[in-house]
Amino acid sequence: MQWDVVIGLEIHVQLATNSKIFSGSSTAYGAEPNTQANAVDLAMPGTLPVPNEGAFRDAVMFGLAIDAEIGRRSVFERKNYFYPDLPKGYQTTQLEQPIVGPGHVEIDLPDGSSKTIRIHHAHLEEDAGKSLHEDFHGMSGIDLNRAGTPLIEVVTEPDMRSAEEAVAFAKKLHSLVTSLGICDGDMSQGSMRFDVNISLRPKGQEAFGTRTETKNLNSFRFMEQAIAHEVERQMDILEDGGEIVQETRLYNGDRDESRSMRSKEEANDYRYFPCPDLLPVEIDDSFIDDCRSRLPELPDARKARFKEQYGLNDYDAGLLSGDARLAAFFEEAAEHGKDAKLAANWTLGEFSGRLNAEDRAINDAPISGAQLGNLIVRIADDSVSSAGAKKVFEALWSGDGDNVDAIIEAKGLKQVSDTGELEKLVDDVLAGMADQIQQYREADDKKRKKLMGGFMGPLMKASKGQGNPKLFTEILKKKLED
Repeated sequence: MQWDVVIGLEIHVQLATNSKIFSGSSTAYGAEPNTQANAVDLAMPGTLPVPNEGAFRDAVMFGLAIDAEIGRRSVFERKNYFYPDLPKGYQTTQLEQPIVGPGHVEIDLPDGSSKTIRIHHAHLEEDAGKSLHEDFHGMSGIDLNRAGTPLIEVVTEPDMRSAEEAVAFAKKLHSLVTSLGICDGDMSQGSMRFDVNISLRPKGQEAFGTRTETKNLNSFRFMEQAIAHEVERQMDILEDGGEIVQETRLYNGDRDESRSMRSKEEANDYRYFPCPDLLPVEIDDSFIDDCRSRLPELPDARKARFKEQYGLNDYDAGLLSGDARLAAFFEEAAEHGKDAKLAANWTLGEFSGRLNAEDRAINDAPISGAQLGNLIVRIADDSVSSAGAKKVFEALWSGDGDNVDAIIEAKGLKQVSDTGELEKLVDDVLAGMADQIQQYREADDKKRKKLMGGFMGPLMKASKGQGNPKLFTEILKKKLED
């Protein structure tokens, strides 16, 4: 049979506030377990939560960025369930009156098309703690440092029809929240976690099939793999005449396996009711206007500016504008290097390649945009060859010097561009290549281009890699075609 895949996402975005949503406890990552959870976070008797204004500001900024309705009156409710890392026995969240209403996000697809993904709503809530299983020999430990950390949960409509679309949306959302500065986007630390709802229906059918939810995916790669795995699992069941069970599942990316976690609960299973300790929060126009004034340049606007200001093509501008930190690095390199295209090529090529290979964040890179810009200046003025530039980059990256000109000098990488010196080298090399010269002169233009490489190799060797290839080519053509 032919099947339609239907995908909706729920994304937990950890807000970059210094303190928790209802207490003054720190949200800093990496502290010793259970050192950043106070009596309020644990709902100890006699404590009362106090809403964090910064969390509301972040949520409203997000709502404005996706052109959403802002909830002028939002209400916190208690979502009741038992889990070891939730000592309160409930999660304080929003259900009926969330802070952010319907909105939308535009995504670009690899085939050059775009698509609108509708946002159903986004609500504020507190995070739970974390269960630790690795070091307890058959038992679990509980770390409550994360308990009470502010989140917005973004809920999409079921508008995506493939893993490709779901990943494109997830990347766009990551770009959006990091550009806003409301989330650091570090998925390895749980700053963004994705729950994927997937169902299948026969091609052409309007009614949705039974869906499953795969929880807590913390990378784009795992999301893509989990969707492919679940689509195949459901397809096999349906084509064998079986029925899909509505349930919550977990996916193991290392093993490419999923397993059932629990049957899917409905809202009434959680016994939601308004939190008696928190009054409804009302937002006025002045608060929304203040949030609007804080909005930075967003990814779509940045992409359009990169195309206009720097003359970049759509693809390069899209890659560079998607991450605010990569965009800032590129702009620093372009400013110092005076050549935006070269800056884009090196930022997307050598720089990003090394980040990916070493699994580094941009902020942890050992080379600055200014240093790359200084290297680009030397590439553009022919002071260093392309091969030599890579050696300079390697030296900068490894800490073997921090000044481009000093590295070029110390390593003897300065490119020879003196035409008199280069002409002498050409004459010396050609003196021993009579057969190749004859072959070149008898060849047509197409073959001559291939034969040119046979001369360039010996010339670069004779110049110890420091001859200017462009000038070598010009001198060669003149001498070979006279």
